[in-house]
Amino acid sequence: MRRVFDLAADPDTIGTHLSLDPLLAPLVSARPGLRVPGAWDGFELAVRAIFGQQITVPAATKLLGRLVEAHGALLPTTTKDVEGLSHLFPSPARLARADLAVLGMPNARAMAVTSLAQAISADPMIFSGGASLEEAIAKLRSLPGIGEWTAQYVAMRELREPDAFPAADIGLMRAMAAADGRRPSPSQLLSRAERWRPWRAYAALHLWAAGIQHAASPKKTHEREAA
Repeated sequence: MRRVFDLAADPDTIGTHLSLDPLLAPLVSARPGLRVPGAWDGFELAVRAIFGQQITVPAATKLLGRLVEAHGALLPTTTKDVEGLSHLFPSPARLARADLAVLGMPNARAMAVTSLAQAISADPMIFSGGASLEEAIAKLRSLPGIGEWTAQYVAMRELREPDAFPAADIGLMRAMAAADGRRPSPSQLLSRAERWRPWRAYAALHLWAAGIQHAASPKKTHEREAA
């Protein structure tokens, strides 16, 4: 529970550090104590991230629904009325041998999920933390279908790396746009984020939260790197 809800964080220390940046100070003031949510299962988190690459949120949600209905274990009848749940998320072993192309997703993405499932079935400890953020990211990026954005996102939410930072995320680049609307490149954003270390994951959450609040339309796309 502490890991999933980030209860070990020190919000005062993190907020004080991030507030040194004039851009982040009002965001921290608006949401004091903002934490980085964890994940119950690293494999599910990674699959959701892969499904969400370069498509709209509704489209990704629809594909995930098909995946779970086709390959997830059916819940007992007595639990089906809870929040509309009907299935468990498919296990790595199940997806490792499943034909995902029939779901209507791009072949490359289907192969990425299959390869990831096979890798985790062979080594369930893949999502264990590394000795450093750099080692953790390198370990994740060695997996099929895991690019830089996905690796940083998994490091944030599953490996609990407080300095993980998905600089290629369109939401972060949009939040850091100049007054004339020009967005920084991922490398420029990384350079800008140096002052936020070692709490860049929390800076990302503040920027995402501010972006969601001011979003003009619910139909936003995950403009992230293709695997």
